[in-house]
Amino acid sequence: MGSTPAAFGGATPYGVNAAASESGALVWATGAAARSSRTAPLRVAFLARTSTEDQQDPTISIPRQLRSCENVLPEHAVIVAHYYDVESGRKDLAARGRGSGHTRFSIPVPRDGGIADLLEAAESGTAEFDAVICESIDRVARRTYYGTMIEHRLERAGISLLASDEPIVLTGGRKGKSATQTLTRRVKQGVAEWYVMDMLEKSWGGFEQHTEQGFNIGQPPYGYLADKIPHPVPARRQEGRTKHRLVPDPVRAPVVRRIFDMRVVDRLAFAVIADRLNRDLVLNPPPVPPDPSRAVGAWTYSSIREVIFNPKYTGHMVWNRRATKSNKGKLNPIEEWVWSPEPTHEAIISVEKFLQAQAIAKHKRTSRTGAGAHTALGRPVRIYPLRSYIFCMECGRRMCGQFKDGVVYYSCIPKSGPTPESHPRSLSIREDKLTPTINDFFRTRVFGAARTKFVSDARVSTATRAAAEAHDRTRALRAKIVDAEKRQEKLVRSIELAEEVDAEFLRIVQRRVSEIKAERKALTEELADIEHLGEGREEPQLLDAVPIGDMDVTDLPDESQQEIFNRFCLDIRYDRPNRTIDIQVTLRAETIAAVVETATAALQVYDQMNVQVSETANPPFRGVCSVPPVGFEPTHPPPEGGALSPELRGLGT
Repeated sequence: MGSTPAAFGGATPYGVNAAASESGALVWATGAAARSSRTAPLRVAFLARTSTEDQQDPTISIPRQLRSCENVLPEHAVIVAHYYDVESGRKDLAARGRGSGHTRFSIPVPRDGGIADLLEAAESGTAEFDAVICESIDRVARRTYYGTMIEHRLERAGISLLASDEPIVLTGGRKGKSATQTLTRRVKQGVAEWYVMDMLEKSWGGFEQHTEQGFNIGQPPYGYLADKIPHPVPARRQEGRTKHRLVPDPVRAPVVRRIFDMRVVDRLAFAVIADRLNRDLVLNPPPVPPDPSRAVGAWTYSSIREVIFNPKYTGHMVWNRRATKSNKGKLNPIEEWVWSPEPTHEAIISVEKFLQAQAIAKHKRTSRTGAGAHTALGRPVRIYPLRSYIFCMECGRRMCGQFKDGVVYYSCIPKSGPTPESHPRSLSIREDKLTPTINDFFRTRVFGAARTKFVSDARVSTATRAAAEAHDRTRALRAKIVDAEKRQEKLVRSIELAEEVDAEFLRIVQRRVSEIKAERKALTEELADIEHLGEGREEPQLLDAVPIGDMDVTDLPDESQQEIFNRFCLDIRYDRPNRTIDIQVTLRAETIAAVVETATAALQVYDQMNVQVSETANPPFRGVCSVPPVGFEPTHPPPEGGALSPELRGLGT
């Protein structure tokens, strides 16, 4: 490049003004207003970017962009600084230029920083350059908003932004770039943004089809193997490319089933499940991450969580669970997941069990993970056996255990989140008020001989009440829907009868019609929900499989007590305004065998406890562990004709 400004002649570079100094030498002045007068060559900063470090080769792209810029610069311009990044041009400007992707390559171009460093130097007033040049405007940003923002910030600092694929010679004098050139640049920026969005939309559609066809993306989840299929595109097939479907791993698939059984049947926490699997790593081989160097050789809380929350075990192919590009691999909202409409590979667990496992996560949040005393600051702390099972009916929060003046309480003390206005700052119930009712509930309604009568009466009472409420609500909803239809017809008729219909009147009517349509839609959806409430299938005969016996469950050892509560899915709701508690247990066909085993063992433990206490007293109590045949009815009715007491409502099935 030359160094004599006078040789430039009468032409001026695009966005750069040349003026004569008092001495007669040509002076470079950049931007809309010249910052200073100098007789040195035009100093230019080179700006470049490559999109990704995986799909492109920065060691080739960056030097190519530099050569493109050098080839079009005026003779007396010299590149004095080099700024480039290896990152997406669609990132927010605040996050641009702060990555380290360039450090993974040996790029044969010196680097003075990224886009953030360039802007900082330009706006500091101490920049060593008078203009910035890039290969094309889309190298600055792939979003028009950020591209024009960068251009504006440079111009405000008196520095022009040039592009090698745009005319950079202008005879427009001191006015800088022309309107036509501005329009051309904005069109190119719009096209660049459209191109990326169009490519992303088509790529998304391609991934959706890939998912619906049952092909897996990435490493197969634990419990599955990759069944590789030759790539359908001949060129990629010749390169050895393949697609793959999922097939169960004969060694690891049973481990997945055990994990879900421990979660759904035993209701164990992730850490407890990991501890149990780690007892036999031969039978339960731990997962290996994509990077083997990160393997810990054991099951962890996070590895169990990854299994529990992976829907691919249901046989459906699912994509876009994680934001691998934009949010550091965090889980996306479930509504953004892409599911195959039908199962595409062999399921390891059922959809029902998968959903049950997800529901347990909410129920067990912040609850203790196992039986026995906890330790805090190295010392044992008090056990609150009902801590994981009792909730406040007013706000739905789990109640915490407290010990005061020798008495155990369960309290609800909301500290954050929505709370009903009627909810006091704190409410409590004594444990010794709960345990007799819980024992009576299990003794009569779960293990008692008259339990079938209790369940039948409770079901009839609940069904009658629910049917009456549903009938009243259905009638009210239908009346509202008819009223909405009449109002909509009246609005339409008002247009027909109006002598003059101006634009404002029409807009008002259209807006009101839209509001009524939205109201009708909401009412119709609510009506459909109510009409489908009774579709769930109950199986009251499951209770017949539970052994009959007599015991106080709260007297059992802590481990046996918690196992009973977990297997029966105990749920206690304290209704403070009415001074009542609702107790509910749930039996499911897929877990009934484990429930029977646990109940039988607990009755035997309780029987043995009574034998030891009564060895020198009256004949010991013997727990009855027989199971009546299906359809058996007790010869004696339950107390009070089987009616539920106010303190006990709602035995689930």
